[in-house]
Amino acid sequence: QVQLVESGGGSVQAGSSLRLSCVASGPGRIYSSHFVGWLRQAPGKERQFVAGIRMSGNKYYADSVKGRFTISRDSSRFYLQMDALKVEDTATYYCAVARRGYSTNPRDFSNWGPGTQVTVSS
Repeated sequence: QVQLVESGGGSVQAGSSLRLSCVASGPGRIYSSHFVGWLRQAPGKERQFVAGIRMSGNKYYADSVKGRFTISRDSSRFYLQMDALKVEDTATYYCAVARRGYSTNPRDFSNWGPGTQVTVSS
């Protein structure tokens, strides 16, 4: 199975930027039919979809981050550029794979990484 590891989280003030990285490694691989997503979970809340990318390059965003976050891919690395961060963006951010393709339902994702913490203060 493919393994995913996130990095790049931190503690910043509102209005700042962070860039999260997700590295995919073997023995498995990400196939062209897969959909890689960034999801987040805040304390006491359910995990939610943030952004995702098809291997064809099509990108999708949750309404709450549209215009502020940008997902990108470079080979087996996936990035989430987060600009104009808000206090409500505070959460643990995860990288995961939806093997059946596009989905915004966290239950459709697997191969979850350990996550990286993002804390935004006012």
